Amino acid sequence: MEAMNVTRVREEVRVEDDCTETELNKIRLLRAMVEARDPSAKEEDDFTIRRFLRARDLDLEKASTMFLKYLKWRHSFVPNGSVSVSEVRNELAQEKVFVQGHDKIGRPIAVVIGRKHFQNKDGGDEFKRFVVYVFDKICASIPPGQEKFAAIAELKGWGYSNSDVRGYLGALSVLQDYYPERLGKLFIVNAPYIFMKVWQIIYPFIDNKTKKKIVFVDKNKVKSTLLEDIDESNIPEIFGGPLPLVRLQDI
Repeated sequence: MEAMNVTRVREEVRVEDDCTETELNKIRLLRAMVEARDPSAKEEDDFTIRRFLRARDLDLEKASTMFLKYLKWRHSFVPNGSVSVSEVRNELAQEKVFVQGHDKIGRPIAVVIGRKHFQNKDGGDEFKRFVVYVFDKICASIPPGQEKFAAIAELKGWGYSNSDVRGYLGALSVLQDYYPERLGKLFIVNAPYIFMKVWQIIYPFIDNKTKKKIVFVDKNKVKSTLLEDIDESNIPEIFGGPLPLVRLQDI
């Protein structure tokens, strides 16, 4: 039902209203290229096509390769169109991802509590499904006229038991390969020294576009830094604002 609602909203917000003529031409060309290879591409809207184009700096060949890879992945990994709650119960039980408020330009804000994440004992399959569940839920909450979300990673209390490098790299790959141009900004808050050791491993795998969206926040300037992008009324209460956190599964 959510996907149907998003499609209807997209019909009201035309991609032509926020595109250069060059982008419009390349959207048409890319659509023709991918539909010839995979007819299921006809189900994707122009906004999706444009995100993949922008992720590859409007290079048609690179964008088509990326988009076709996305379609193949989506059909195999999410054959029913979405990840159900029953498929990610253990991950949801950790209550580590919340959505609350929006920033000054209307992007919904996701809050991730790093100390609540632990490596899944099943080898990571459920966590991969959880990552897709998270991105799909957040993207479904993005309002008309927006395509991106903001995120705050709260790392107070993060320790070695939370250092799931394989899981983090898997989540990064899903974000960059299958949800391009969805992340608007990521604030990393209260990162302890031991986290920076793990960050050194992860950093080389982050593409340049994503790196520019990541901000490490000084622990003594958390609220003031967030206020540069988020109105006081939309600051989550754990960062000194008025809004209680809402569990991802409850939005």
